[in-house]
Amino acid sequence: MSVKSSISLTDTLDAFARSLVSKGQYSSVSAVIQQSLELLRQKTESDDLENAALRALLTVRQKGHFVSSAEMETRLESMIERKKRQYRVDR
Repeated sequence: MSVKSSISLTDTLDAFARSLVSKGQYSSVSAVIQQSLELLRQKTESDDLENAALRALLTVRQKGHFVSSAEMETRLESMIERKKRQYRVDR
């Protein structure tokens, strides 16, 4: 079902929409606007899903195990020493 609506476009957007119609890519300016809104709807839904997934990930991570900076430094030094031995690098 279609609903008639009145919108205002900037001169630049109007010229762009009309150029798409004149090139035959769309049948009317209305079709350009409909496609534009559909793409915006899809992007908004995608962004909402991505944000929800990131929020869920943050929640899981916040409940997880944290490593202190001192422990991380110890782990890094240990890793560096293992790699030096593995590749026979002198200190």
